[in-house]
Amino acid sequence: MSTVRAKFFKSDLKQSSHFRLGRHLLLTPSAVIDYTLLTASDGNRRIARIVMAAAAKLLTPVVLELGGKSPVIVDSGINLQVATRRIIAGKWGCNNGQACISPDYIITTKDYAQQLNPLESKDLSRIVNSNHFARLVKLLDEDKVSSKIVYGGERDETNLKIAPTILLDVPQDSLTMNEEIFGPLLPVITIEKVEDSFDFINSSGAKPLAAYLFTNNKKLKERFVEKVSAGGLVINDTTVHLAEPTLPFGGVGDSGMGAYHGKFSFDTFKHKKAVLYRSFAGDAPVTVGQIGKILFIIH
Repeated sequence: MSTVRAKFFKSDLKQSSHFRLGRHLLLTPSAVIDYTLLTASDGNRRIARIVMAAAAKLLTPVVLELGGKSPVIVDSGINLQVATRRIIAGKWGCNNGQACISPDYIITTKDYAQQLNPLESKDLSRIVNSNHFARLVKLLDEDKVSSKIVYGGERDETNLKIAPTILLDVPQDSLTMNEEIFGPLLPVITIEKVEDSFDFINSSGAKPLAAYLFTNNKKLKERFVEKVSAGGLVINDTTVHLAEPTLPFGGVGDSGMGAYHGKFSFDTFKHKKAVLYRSFAGDAPVTVGQIGKILFIIH
């Protein structure tokens, strides 16, 4: 990597993984910042606004990848074992839910909700730090949420571990349904018919970083693509689009702006400079008289 960096990047390349240092560079008049990429681990829009304000002073382009509440719609009549396994992989198998595109909540019909069950994991990732652990416990212990636990809920503060937890029909006005969870809590929201899920997702006004649908229904797939605005959509799986280099990865609206990965990183983080070469021969007509002579000859 050091060889590649030395060959293809300028010697004054500055890279920061620390928010305060990155902001300091943006506010330093002598610093030349061509592009800024912010990936907020839990969709922190407050930090995004600070970075954008700092970048605006230097007219520096910004790419924001901010996360959001990524929903999973589960239709009836599917291979439930495969769907459950893929949801589990995207949620608890993906750093115990601490990933920007991990499934945030499930929407399914009332008669199908009881068939969705997690598989107990013997190898759980720890919660990233004590502050985030406390935040997740606060979500879980909210009065209107704690009574909705149907699976899991155990926590170990010493080792910063929270068991995979399923909550059934959490109120929409709860903290759990109004913040990106970014952890092992998975609400299941029931609706009368699966088509109602699109209105449910759109009712918040926020656009998630990702949205997922499990179905065999062709028309439902088409409506999902048409109705749901998100950074990326996946049908019959979760999170796998992140690893596909031929697809752009990024958010829209509250979940960010701009896209990268694969060739899209080169498209995003470079300037397309227009260059045109001409000789000294064959000037085009520029006056009314010259144009008139050409028209006379043509006619």
